[in-house]
Amino acid sequence: MLFFSYFKELVGKEVTVELKNDLAIRGTLHSVDQYLNIKLENTRVVDQVKYPHMLSVRNCFIRGSVVRYVQLPPDGVDIEILHDATRREARGS
Repeated sequence: MLFFSYFKELVGKEVTVELKNDLAIRGTLHSVDQYLNIKLENTRVVDQVKYPHMLSVRNCFIRGSVVRYVQLPPDGVDIEILHDATRREARGS
């Protein structure tokens, strides 16, 4: 639940999602659910030469089980909130 609540705070910000098949998609985070399924808007593929068939895709839904990494915007990371939430979760509160 820690990551779900954190990702909810990033709605409206630009993120890059790297999938397990090495496809990286950059877009505006529209929504995320408890399974970390992600909906992106205004998407573009990071490596357009390798994936030209993805150039026309503007919105996409990404199943959480195929996500390898999510690159967050540098200004969107609040380390103190993550530290506090991690401590609370470790204590079981």
